[in-house]
Amino acid sequence: MAIHTAATQPGNELKGKVALVTGATRNIGRSIALSLAAGGAIVAVNARALREDGDKVVEEIRAAGGQAETFVANISEGPEIYKMVDDIVARFGRVDLLVLNANSRKYRPFIEMSFEEWRSVLGLTLDGSFHCVKACLPHMIKAGGGAIVTLGGLNALSGARNRVHGSVVKHGLVGMTRALALEMAPHKIRINCVAPGLTNTSDIRGEDVPVRPAPNAAVPMGFKAEPEEIASAVRFMCGPGASFITGQTLHVNGGQMMF
Repeated sequence: MAIHTAATQPGNELKGKVALVTGATRNIGRSIALSLAAGGAIVAVNARALREDGDKVVEEIRAAGGQAETFVANISEGPEIYKMVDDIVARFGRVDLLVLNANSRKYRPFIEMSFEEWRSVLGLTLDGSFHCVKACLPHMIKAGGGAIVTLGGLNALSGARNRVHGSVVKHGLVGMTRALALEMAPHKIRINCVAPGLTNTSDIRGEDVPVRPAPNAAVPMGFKAEPEEIASAVRFMCGPGASFITGQTLHVNGGQMMF
């Protein structure tokens, strides 16, 4: 099997920016927080409930010479989101970048799915994104611009067995990305989506997760992405290299699907 190295980006292109990354304590979210910090951004690391989970990521960032702080908020709860953003602005004076990574990987055949299970996934990803964007936009407008990156997925187009709710929210994020990009363009706020393919992440403890297909059968490039490779794409979309890109979905999937 070929050995590949996760993508890295040299530079300090995000210096002076403050970034909020939701769901930043593990897997892709953790890698995004580390990558934005490596680019010079001050990172607000969002943890859902346990501050110590966020503090572990903050310690990694600080050990590498970056700046970060943990902010606890359940992204499903609107009031907690607005308080978190107020606390970030009180601490750092601004919010320039927002990465909407918080997600729930729950599996249930649709015929067995309760409305409460349906709403819990939509509430986290779509309602949570609504509140996060509403809370951050006034500060980005005041600063004269900013960037928002949503985290989509192949399920938005391909569908997925036992994850109708997951497919719906990812499709919804693409629509939100495009509509917001049109509305916010006059304010110099760019909104884009990064859609990962199969990624080498750990499963959430306590949930039954189907075995993923063998990477060499599903991915033309022959291996799953590393979280750092997804983070690299997010960092690009947040930075000056993407200054004329908005309303787009960047698929990072090793050729699984081509558009």
